[in-house]
Amino acid sequence: MSAHDPAPTSTGTNTDTSTGTGTSADTGTGTDPLARERAHLGASRAALRSMREDVQALDIRDVTANWVNAAVLESQIEDRVKALADLSHTPLFFGRLDYEHAVGSDEAEGAEGERFYIGRRHVHDSDGDPMVIDWRAPVSQAFYQASKKNPLDVGLRRRFGYTGGELTAYEDELLSDPTQEVHSSKLLQAEIERPRVGPMRDIVATIQPEQDDIVRSGLGGSVCVQGGPGTGKTAVGLHRVAYLLYAHRDRLARTGTLVIGPNASFLHYIEQVLPALGELEVKQATVDELVASGTGQVRVQGVDSAATAVVKGDARMAGVLRRAVRSHVTLPTEPVMVVRGSRRWRVPAYELEELVRELLDRDIRYGAAHDALPQRIAHAVLVQMERSGEAPDDRVQDAVARNPAVKAAVKAMWPAVDPAKLVLRLLSDADFLAEHARGLLTDDEQKALLWTKPPRGLKTAKWSSADAVLIDEANDLVSRTHSLGHVVLDEAQDLSPMQYRAVGRRCSTGSATVLGDLAQGTTPWATASWAQALAHLGKPDAVVEELTAGFRVPREVIAYASRLLPAISPGLTEVASVRESPGSLEVRAVDADASAGAVVAACVESLRHEGSIGLIAADARIPELAAALSAADLPYLAPGEETTADSRLTLVPASLAKGLEYDYVVLDEPSAVVAGEPDERTGLRRLYVALTRAVSGLTVLHGSPLPHQLDTAWAGSAG
Repeated sequence: MSAHDPAPTSTGTNTDTSTGTGTSADTGTGTDPLARERAHLGASRAALRSMREDVQALDIRDVTANWVNAAVLESQIEDRVKALADLSHTPLFFGRLDYEHAVGSDEAEGAEGERFYIGRRHVHDSDGDPMVIDWRAPVSQAFYQASKKNPLDVGLRRRFGYTGGELTAYEDELLSDPTQEVHSSKLLQAEIERPRVGPMRDIVATIQPEQDDIVRSGLGGSVCVQGGPGTGKTAVGLHRVAYLLYAHRDRLARTGTLVIGPNASFLHYIEQVLPALGELEVKQATVDELVASGTGQVRVQGVDSAATAVVKGDARMAGVLRRAVRSHVTLPTEPVMVVRGSRRWRVPAYELEELVRELLDRDIRYGAAHDALPQRIAHAVLVQMERSGEAPDDRVQDAVARNPAVKAAVKAMWPAVDPAKLVLRLLSDADFLAEHARGLLTDDEQKALLWTKPPRGLKTAKWSSADAVLIDEANDLVSRTHSLGHVVLDEAQDLSPMQYRAVGRRCSTGSATVLGDLAQGTTPWATASWAQALAHLGKPDAVVEELTAGFRVPREVIAYASRLLPAISPGLTEVASVRESPGSLEVRAVDADASAGAVVAACVESLRHEGSIGLIAADARIPELAAALSAADLPYLAPGEETTADSRLTLVPASLAKGLEYDYVVLDEPSAVVAGEPDERTGLRRLYVALTRAVSGLTVLHGSPLPHQLDTAWAGSAG
């Protein structure tokens, strides 16, 4: 490998080792390879600007038939203009491939001898020739997959380094040259370790082969990614969405895509990744927001105890709800008499019972059966009319279905069900609950479900998040939930079985990408195994992939956190970090009576470093630490607020730390983090999450003894 950098410290030579015939980057700028690459960057940006101006200049007055079509087209043009924006802080291309031979015309957008510049989006010149190839295009895959052992016909792979949006360095790999030794890429490492200020960014320039395999897996199948801290599973999931939208845009434009995260702070943190890749239409939501958008949903105001939430989240509740819904069906004992003009038509009770039993046996949605029953009764009447010599048509059948006698019979046999009222009755009426939970829930579990003081009605009930999921399940029993084409579910290990079912309904005819880490499950109902989770999701055949190479968390830090694995997730593979960063971990014992002051001092010390700083503490300790920071005139942000160069410290409750990353982390009082959870295992998992949020350095402060799983004569301890 040869590295080229114009900085005075560079030891490389500015020799262009590329192969193939020249492109615009090779002409008009002398013999300096870096100057040629900068020229190509400038030309590409100019071409992108022209593409954007061409779209803005479109005149749609003569191509739209009406104002509706015009509005739709205007919206599409507006989205296209946004997608063609040139983000000054985001490199337009980050790599180059020079192939040894012609690339098949069915795989690439270019002729023999052309170089392919790989970037975040496609850019073409005024003649339509590509200047930058989208990273998702088939020809770009070799940028991530080619190696000395398998060069994939790539003669040269070039990586580019940027500073403040300017191209300042490049690095070459001669993959087809057996004499060149294999070295790790310094530019790649620098990009991975670049300080983090602001929201999460894309990893498109640093995708690893095992990550690329997951990103490019097909739309037809679902994928579950088990990945420890720093393995990039969230980024992989988001890039998979971007890839699928590229490869299956028409289909997903019709069916829709959705990213589901654990909380609003997390979604805010990741929300800029897809727009940076040119994808603007992917919606994001939490599970709570997802179920709250359903028909007849309620306002969440209450909080369940851990024991109650576990029962409400158990998959057996689906069976209880199913029984409760179907219990409203009553077999008829009286005939239906339909009067039309001077004639009467009688449908006997036994025939009505056959119709009802047939609908029950078909097991269709309750609401669909309710709508079908009057038509079935009307059809029975039409059969009698035809036997008597009449010739009724569909209009007659519809009229009979609306007959008051038919409507009254349907109301008696198959009455409408309000999902929220049904759940309210289950949680309020012990006898009703016992009738439908018999054999499914124990007596103690039923007691845990019942409200101690039943509300008077829907509006006065203090519904919990778990209640909203139950209502969502009941709503789906009544009417089918709309399915999307693809759903990404992140931090999935924290979902209950009933929450998995709620997500699964949203992709019942589509596919899913499930992301999580069993060791980071911090709810009492956390996932025990991916096989169970995928079964609840309705995707039992999903392929489970495991990412074990860590690219973000330093080796010293992940090794320290991994001491907890035997207690929180026995048998789970420990993350093997590729990042060596001696001195990245410090564990300090401090005076318990002056711990807040020690925390403030550690934050001041961390702020001397470049990048973002996260102060993570048990939720109960947040007010005290907030007061200490304010007293020290040290400004801080809340999780989800965007860090800037002038405001880099975020005060993070341990309950909101999951999925977030900071360059440097100060972790306050590990034992308090553990004690803040309902049980030790959940507390240790919460601690594992907190310990693994640091990208460059972690300082652990404790006035109380460390949890014994950590306190094993750590060599880096002080005090």
